[in-house]
Amino acid sequence: METKIFLGDIEVSTTKVKEIKNPYSGEVVSTYPLCTASDAKEALKIAQKSFKANKDITLSQRIDWVEDVIVELKKDTDKFAKIITDEVGKPIKFAIIEVQRCIETLRLSIAAAINHDGETYNSDAMPSGRKTISYYKRVPIGVASLITPFNFPLNLIAHKLGPALLAGNSIVLKPTPEAPRIAYEFIKLFTTSKYRSPNAVSLVYGDVEVGSELVTNAIPRAVSFTGSVPVGEIILKSAGIKKVSLELGGNAATFIDESADVAEAAKKCVLGAFINSGQVCISLQRIYAHKSISEEFIQELKKETNALIVGNPYDPNTFMGPLVTKEAATRAKEWVDSAVSEGAVLECGGEVDGAMFTPTLLSNVTDSMNIVCEEVFAPIVSVVEVDSFDEALKKINNSPYGLQYSIFTNSLINTKRAIEEFECGGVVINDIPTLRFDIQPYGGSKLSGIGKEGPKYALEEFTEIKSVVIC
Repeated sequence: METKIFLGDIEVSTTKVKEIKNPYSGEVVSTYPLCTASDAKEALKIAQKSFKANKDITLSQRIDWVEDVIVELKKDTDKFAKIITDEVGKPIKFAIIEVQRCIETLRLSIAAAINHDGETYNSDAMPSGRKTISYYKRVPIGVASLITPFNFPLNLIAHKLGPALLAGNSIVLKPTPEAPRIAYEFIKLFTTSKYRSPNAVSLVYGDVEVGSELVTNAIPRAVSFTGSVPVGEIILKSAGIKKVSLELGGNAATFIDESADVAEAAKKCVLGAFINSGQVCISLQRIYAHKSISEEFIQELKKETNALIVGNPYDPNTFMGPLVTKEAATRAKEWVDSAVSEGAVLECGGEVDGAMFTPTLLSNVTDSMNIVCEEVFAPIVSVVEVDSFDEALKKINNSPYGLQYSIFTNSLINTKRAIEEFECGGVVINDIPTLRFDIQPYGGSKLSGIGKEGPKYALEEFTEIKSVVIC
């Protein structure tokens, strides 16, 4: 199906298009327009005019707008899920869950917007002050540029779009080129709603040229990006004076201590390592297991991994489908082969067939291997035997990333230490670091980014504080 761009509420075609093929079957499932910097600039100008024209639209109308979209999403859940599977190969049962999560994210955004206000303060608290009516309020930032990735091509748009629009902004979205149609169908729900803020939403496609315009142009007052560290660094250096929020890479890790339930930990770790074919920023990549339970844990992990149903993403029983491209699978194979050549032991997996890559477990890895120290973004997990929690803590924190870490333990001391000493944005106790609830603040430290997502916290990224004093 051909997708188009939206310049405000108007659909526009371009002369050049690119095909998207299903990564499992190779079948062409959609096309998208190849945009230019001029398209992006026009979209930003429309957003700027829209913001100025629509300042008086009430929060209640914006809530009606988003609720109208929710109704359509609920009605067409299967349609939206199939598009996700078509474009990125996500197993259909998880694609359905993503649509459901998108609905929940929009609902959470509404709730957060209703309760997102300022506060009064005592201007006579210091001798230099005096009694006034003093408070601050939050106001929309204006125009926001949103740039989203392929791994959750619907819900990650909702995490930016919902809060941005409910705050009263206008936006320009550049979704991943790997999943253009799901973005098109989602945005169409906003642009055709009778409750819409006219021309407040635009959609453009492209890579460096288009993205650069959305970042460097003076019109947007906020840029929200989810993607790779190298691109995030470019955005931060080139954005100029505007708000920038970056949700970047990760290298998620967990520690299995000697008191943990080994079988239960293995079941959860398999889920954390291989869901969405490992294409998750908080995909479990490094497992540090105490030496007293390491071998038992590896055997349990192999058993659980070999029991996974891998293959056709349209089969409702399939747990893991293909990677997003053949190139991604080839890269994963090269990383595994490199680790094995350096002494790692391939416990299971490591086979490539087109975009399919079997879930892979490695042991006997070292800290210097790329498979450990870089973000893999593939269904590969490594087990490292350690002597103590102190050793695990040092190795886990020895990463330029800091998104989410976890620990499996029955020790209160280790629990408290993990919470305090893990250098990351999120800590999970007795579950995988891949665990994320859409209501919570989400974002990392170090190279994993700046700013937070989660509707309540994204609203802060898309608003500014205005201080008021009435004398």
